[in-house]
Amino acid sequence: MLHLARRYLRQIDSVFLLLCMACSALSVLVLISIGQSQLGSINKASVQFIASALGVMLALIVSTIDYRALARAWPLHAVLAWGLVAPTLFLHNVRLNFLTVGYDAGGTSNYSWYRVGGMTFQPSELAKISFVLTLALHLDRVRGKVNRPGNLLLLLLHIALPVLAIHIQGDDGTALVFLSIGLMMLFAGGISGWLVAVGAGGAAAAGALLLTIRPNLLKGYQAKRILAVLHPEDPALADFAYQQNKGAMAIGTGALTGTGLLGDHIFVPNAWNDFIFSYLANALGFLGAALTLALLLGIAVRILLTALHSSDTLGRYLCVGIFAATFWQTVINLGMNLQVLPVIGVTLPFFSAGGSSVVMMYLCMGLVLSVSRQTRRRRALAGPVD
Repeated sequence: MLHLARRYLRQIDSVFLLLCMACSALSVLVLISIGQSQLGSINKASVQFIASALGVMLALIVSTIDYRALARAWPLHAVLAWGLVAPTLFLHNVRLNFLTVGYDAGGTSNYSWYRVGGMTFQPSELAKISFVLTLALHLDRVRGKVNRPGNLLLLLLHIALPVLAIHIQGDDGTALVFLSIGLMMLFAGGISGWLVAVGAGGAAAAGALLLTIRPNLLKGYQAKRILAVLHPEDPALADFAYQQNKGAMAIGTGALTGTGLLGDHIFVPNAWNDFIFSYLANALGFLGAALTLALLLGIAVRILLTALHSSDTLGRYLCVGIFAATFWQTVINLGMNLQVLPVIGVTLPFFSAGGSSVVMMYLCMGLVLSVSRQTRRRRALAGPVD
C-alpha cells in the first residue's frame, strides 16, 4: 500500500496540490477573523474548511481517472449540469418544501441558485466544468480545422449558448467568465488572428450600436455600478459605490503588515464573499496580499505548464480552459476590489466563502492533476529515448 501511495505521489503534481491547499488554509484563517469581527460566528470558516477537505479528496479521486474518459462521457455530465441549470431559467424563488428553485441568493435579480434547507448550491459551477470538458473535446475533434466556416460556427454556438443561458439566469458575472473561458480555449485551438480582430471589432461596434438604440438595455443597478467606478465620489451614486469605497479604504489602510487577523478592521460589506481580498489586505497588509497573489499566480503557472507538457491536445485544451476560469475569475474579482471594474458578483478562487464553489474548484484542479498524471505515466512507459 505504501509503495502504491509513493508511486501515485510521483505521478501527480504535488506542488500544484500544495499551492491549492495553501490558498484554502489562508482562506479559512481569514474567514475565522471575519466571523469573529463581523458575523459573531465562525460557521462560514467551518463550511469552508469542510468543503476544502472534501474538495481535496475529490481532486485526488478525479486525478486517478483518465481525463479522456471524462471528456468522452460528456452526455452524462452535460445532461446533469445543464439539467440543473435549466429550471433556474424559468423558475424564480419557487419553493418546493425544503427546496427553493431559482433562489435569489443576493437579493438581486440573480436566480442562479438552489436552496436546500439552509444551504445553497449554484449549478452553473458544475456546468462550468462540463463546459470546459465538452469544448476541449470539440476542439480536439476539429484540431487544425478550426477556421473552417462550418467548424467555427459550431464552436461559436458551443460557447454562445451556455453564455446566453447563464445570462438569462441573471448571473452576468459568471456569464462573462464562461465567455472568457470559451474565447481563450478557441484561441488555444488555433483560431486566426484576423478573425479574432474582426470579431472583436464587430462585437464592440454592435454593442455600442445596441446601447445607442436601446439605452435602457442595461438594468438600472448595472448602469449605476459602472458609473460608480467612473465617479466613485458622486453623491448620487453613494449607495452603489459604498462597498467598493470601503474595500479600497481597507486595502489602503493595511500598510505593510496589516492590522492583524484579531485586530481592528475597516468594515467591508460581504467581506467573506466577493470582497475577501480587501479584508485580507486590511488584516495582513501588503505582505498578505502579495502572498495571496503569489499563490494564485503559482497555481495558474502550474496549470499552464501542465498544458504545455500534455502529451495530447485534449489535455492541453482542458488545462487552458481551467487556467482561463482561474485567471479571469481572479482578474475580475481583483478589479472589483481595486475599484477598476464594476461589482458583478465574481468570487476569488479558493478564498471566497462558498462550499459548492470551493468543491467545484477542486474538481477542476483534479482534472489538471489527471492530465499531469497521465502525461507522466506515458513518459514513464515510453522510457528513455536514445
